Amino acid sequence: MDEVKLIVADIKKGNLKPIYFLMGEEPYYIDAISDYIENNVLAEEEKGFNQMVLYGRDVAIDDIVSNAKRYPMMAERQVVVVKEAQDLSRTIEKLASYAENPQPTTVLVVNYKYKKLDKRKALYKTLKKSGVVFESKKLYENQVADWIRRVLSGQNYTISPKASQMLVEFLGTDLSKINNELEKLKIILPEGTQITPDHIEENIGISKDYNNFELRKAIGERNSVKAFKIINYFANNPKDNPMVVTVSLLFNFFSQLLHFHGLNDKNPRNVASALKINPYFVNEYVAAARNFPMRKVSQIVSTLREFDVKSKGVNSNAVPQGDLLKELLVKILS
Repeated sequence: MDEVKLIVADIKKGNLKPIYFLMGEEPYYIDAISDYIENNVLAEEEKGFNQMVLYGRDVAIDDIVSNAKRYPMMAERQVVVVKEAQDLSRTIEKLASYAENPQPTTVLVVNYKYKKLDKRKALYKTLKKSGVVFESKKLYENQVADWIRRVLSGQNYTISPKASQMLVEFLGTDLSKINNELEKLKIILPEGTQITPDHIEENIGISKDYNNFELRKAIGERNSVKAFKIINYFANNPKDNPMVVTVSLLFNFFSQLLHFHGLNDKNPRNVASALKINPYFVNEYVAAARNFPMRKVSQIVSTLREFDVKSKGVNSNAVPQGDLLKELLVKILS
């Protein structure tokens, strides 16, 4: 995120590079940089003759080079954007000869999503000298909540830890999907608002009471009544609450709890750092550790491995997932 800000800040200052090669597993940042260049480098009246969008599936490297070598018409520069350039992965190295001597009046933007260049080969080495190479890396799940907080902070909004956790649980690490939902909330809510679980439930449709986050908390507290209510809700709404996701999240929770038991320093700050969790959730681990000794946690981790396989249809004898979840909960709480 910080690297993206630096690239955009440089463009705003007029320090444009002849090539921007945007690659990696996270498309959100690739789109953010590419869209910024597409929308801001040329004036509206210049775009008709001097801005071109190509698609990797429709062109060859020679076509890209030919367009990039054109001179701008009645403008200082032209912009050539190549989208879905990963479709050219077999021939992308041919771009190296152009990268050695790029047209100074062209800004060439290459969107190479879900792949990255071989850093040992000529194209990568040449691009590092003549342009910008940006690798957009996928965030780990434990980093996404902080990303949400930072994005909203820059737009004069805040979000409660539980609300951000609900978004992560429901949308995973797909930053584009998360950003789309945040944009919807910003249309409805005035600046300065703290986004709460109620806002998430009312406007996005994620239940604030019946979700994996609340299930994890109920199990940690050994609140069997609440835990079974949530499981029953999951059983009645299997499409919105797939068992494979629930088992995965519980596995991560109890694996972290096992790590917690092994910590010598259980100071909240150290726990948050060691487990890579928001400090807001440390007390949940403290409570769960009291209710589940290390030996029991080890048994639960083993049980969750077994049910992970069953949730994928192996050795489950076509048992409904709702019934499997109830059986799993009985074994965890017994």
